[in-house]
Amino acid sequence: MENTLNLQSLESHHNTVREDFSEYVAHLQLHMALQARNLVPTLTQAADSREQLLHQTQAELEKMISRQMR
Repeated sequence: MENTLNLQSLESHHNTVREDFSEYVAHLQLHMALQARNLVPTLTQAADSREQLLHQTQAELEKMISRQMR
């Protein structure tokens, strides 16, 4: 009985990790798609203060999201 509970717990944890990883990949794919369409300026394009602020804000949001996934 105890082995069955441990196996179920391990499977549940594995599924949670898989879902978290899938969500992270989805966020990464969205970011890459936006970059590819030039909807989000890259660091080298950040010429004016608005673009720099947008880039900094995006970077901070990505950091927060990646830390929540851990």
